[in-house]
This record gives sequence, structure tokens and C-alpha cells, in this order.
Amino acid sequence: MLLIARFTTSDPEPFTARAARALELLLAQPGCTRGLLVRSTEVSDSWVLTVEFDSVSAYRRAMSPFDVRTEVIPLLAEADTTEPAAYEVVVEASAEGVRTHTSLLAADAATVRLGEASGPATAR
Repeated sequence: MLLIARFTTSDPEPFTARAARALELLLAQPGCTRGLLVRSTEVSDSWVLTVEFDSVSAYRRAMSPFDVRTEVIPLLAEADTTEPAAYEVVVEASAEGVRTHTSLLAADAATVRLGEASGPATAR
């Protein structure tokens, strides 16, 4: 699972410090494998924080500790909310080759309303 949070900030020093602390806290959690804070080379106040997790469950567990709830969640609350933030990995490439992952989304995920679904019946 991949968390992508986009930020706009004109004050990079305190933002970078907060993001570094967030990454430190998240990477200390089981199942959190990698984190990056990147800055746009075209628009200097545009930033992206990405964090990789082994699974959706690992992501949810990583967000539970008290320090994460008091330091990471407030930072993420400042992210741009016009775009989705949580993504599943569909295709992964490394030096060892390309690997395709089975989707966790149900085939009818876009048609089922909140409270109607209990879980994916058929993967996409």
C-alpha cells in the first residue's frame, strides 16, 4: 500500500522537520517499509510525502500509536484533500523483474455505497 500526501508550503524548514519526524515515527512501525519527502523542481512550494506499507492492515496499524496520532495525523490533515491519498500497488518493478499484484478492490467497488459492502467478493 502506498500513502501519497501532497502539500503546499512556503516555509520549508519547519515543514521538513515535521515531515522528517513523521517518517521517523511511521518507519518505526511494523510493516512500514519506506518513506520519502520530495519537493517539486518546478514549483518550489509543492511537496509530496510518500510512505510504503506491506499491506492495508500494516498501514492501519501504523496509524494507531499515540505518537503517530499526535504528530503524523495532524501533518497529514494539512495535505491537499482534492486527490486520493491511499493507493494499492498494482505493478511493481525492481532489478529482479516486474511483479503484478492482485487487486484488493472488489469488481463492484465503484457502485457499492457505504454500509452495503462487507468485503470484496471478487477481485478485479
